[in-house]
Amino acid sequence: MQTSPLDGLLSRRFAQNFLPIPATHRLPLGRVAPPFELLNVATGEKLRLVHYLGQPVLLAFTRIFTEQHYCPFCFPHLLELNAAYEQFQQRGAEVLLIISTDLAQSQIVRQDLGLKMPLLSDPSCRSFRLYQTGQALGAPLPAQFLLDATGHIQFRHLFSFIEPNASMERLLSALDSLALP
Repeated sequence: MQTSPLDGLLSRRFAQNFLPIPATHRLPLGRVAPPFELLNVATGEKLRLVHYLGQPVLLAFTRIFTEQHYCPFCFPHLLELNAAYEQFQQRGAEVLLIISTDLAQSQIVRQDLGLKMPLLSDPSCRSFRLYQTGQALGAPLPAQFLLDATGHIQFRHLFSFIEPNASMERLLSALDSLALP
C-alpha cells in the first residue's frame, strides 16, 4: 500500500486549528502562568506545571503538524533549543517543550530529534489556547513563555513572521535577568 505525503496531516486536530487566530498579548508579564496538566511523552505520566514551582521554567510551545511534517520555522528552533538545553539547566531552569501531536506521533518526534528536555503532548491544543498562542493552517502557532521560580510570566514571545521564535540569545538573556535584583 502506497502512502501519501499528507498521511496523518489531515485530521480532526488539523480541522480544529485550520482557521487563523492571531496570538494575543492578554497574558500580561507578571501574571501567574495558567496551570496545566499534560502527558510527558518519555514517561507516559501526567505532568503538572505546579510541580516546577521553585525554579524558572521555559514553556516552549512548538508547531509540528505530524511526526513527518515539521514546521519550517520551528524545526531549526527545536534543534537549537535541544542543543542549548544544558545551558538552561546550568542556570537552574527547566525547559518544557509542548507540542500538539498525539502520544504516538510525539514519541516518534522525541526519538527522531533526540530531544533531551521533557516533551509534553497536547493533541487537544488546550494549553496552546490557554496561553493564547494563536493558530493557522492546521496547527497552533509557536510561542515561548519564561516563568520565574514563583510561576509568574516574566518573558513572552509570540509568533510573528519577522521573528517566529525567540532566539536562544534572547531566551538565555531573559533567564539571566531573572537573577538580577
